[in-house]
Amino acid sequence: MENDFQHKWNKCLELIKDNIGRDRFNTWFTCAKPLSYENNRLTLFLPSNFFYEKFEDDFHGILSLALRKVFGQNVHLDYEVPVVSDNSAASTIKIEAPEPSPVIKSKLFESYNNTPIEKQEDGFDPQLNPTLNFENYCSGDSNKLPLTIAQYIADNPGKGDFTPFFLYGNVGVGKTHLIQAIGIRIKERNPNARVLFIPIRKFSNLYQEAVRQKRIPEFVNWFQSMDVLLFDDLQELVTKPGTAEILFPIFNHLHNNRKDMVFTCDRPPMELDGLQDRLIDRFKWGMVESLPNPDLELRKKILEFKSKKNGLGLPDDVISYIATEIDNSVRELENVVNGLLVRSITLNAPITVEMAREVMRNIVKRPEKKPINFEMIVEATAEYYNINTDAIFSRLRVRDVADARQMIMYLANKHTDLTACAIGRKLNRTHATVLHNIEEIKKRLECVKDFVDEIAAIEKDLFK
Repeated sequence: MENDFQHKWNKCLELIKDNIGRDRFNTWFTCAKPLSYENNRLTLFLPSNFFYEKFEDDFHGILSLALRKVFGQNVHLDYEVPVVSDNSAASTIKIEAPEPSPVIKSKLFESYNNTPIEKQEDGFDPQLNPTLNFENYCSGDSNKLPLTIAQYIADNPGKGDFTPFFLYGNVGVGKTHLIQAIGIRIKERNPNARVLFIPIRKFSNLYQEAVRQKRIPEFVNWFQSMDVLLFDDLQELVTKPGTAEILFPIFNHLHNNRKDMVFTCDRPPMELDGLQDRLIDRFKWGMVESLPNPDLELRKKILEFKSKKNGLGLPDDVISYIATEIDNSVRELENVVNGLLVRSITLNAPITVEMAREVMRNIVKRPEKKPINFEMIVEATAEYYNINTDAIFSRLRVRDVADARQMIMYLANKHTDLTACAIGRKLNRTHATVLHNIEEIKKRLECVKDFVDEIAAIEKDLFK
């Protein structure tokens, strides 16, 4: 005999069919099965998350109207949807209004042992590092836009203008620092805000634990209860299809309720091969922005800030040397400053360029580069400036030729073992002229961004 709630659901289906047409109805609604109706909550079984997304995105309005008309104004709809974990363990998830779950706190987060920044309500730890705040984040032209977006999100939580915020960039450029700063500022202004920073690897481990304990609903509900979710290293999701699948109901609930989500990744969304298009599409619903490698001026600013913070005064020539040699990673800059601090104290010696060179040799891992000789530098430079190599060795003082000649002197000094005298002999110039031109190039590097780009383009050609 048909249950009363099943009879009411059939009435809902009739109303829905009349409004969306037979073909769409047969495609999407014949697979929906009512499982239970208790305390004004109707639970529907759907065959996959894809159907759940379709119901929420395309049929939410007509579905809500039909349910209220038949079941009453207080009806609440839940879904049960099959999920598959990364180890292929099958289960179902009930998607419903979130409530904080003590089971998740006590069972799943007991192994999450990062030091809390303060005593939080109910023992909840947002996993934020207090040093990674906006005050300790150096800004410059190269990172101005992502920093502005991050500060806006932190100052306007729940507005949803720029979220989800998808921040991508190379390793070590400061992505984690920037999204942690968002969480820290929100917590400072509203200590009761439920903010959580979590690497995708840890999120996946917790999900696997929830699968083993058969507590997937509690897992989802707990993450859906957050006001701000900060996901780090999203690229690790491409090898975890079950984790990617479980992210759907969490993402959709938070987005629909104007909660903030921020993701970091080492590549833009469209390069995340292996993820479903519908998940990649969701990452693009808000703001997608790259965090580029720091430019020369920002690298200098970071070095000066980090050194002063550690009570270490770096001479200008040391700052210029380090900033020129390390051109891609904030993390490497920090490591060099720490290395200089230790070496200076241990040896009780002043910090010099030679000390910086020695520290960098021990700390900074350099990629293997093909050997560069003088002839290769001449050829690459001449090609870039579109001039004949014979002109470089002549006495011509035309601007383009003179600039190319200066560039060759600088690059030969940087990338070969040739002395200034040897470089001068090859170019029919004096030792003093070579040294003067090298210094001129270094000065231009400090103040002319286009010139930095010129050198980068020639070096790219040299090492390709």
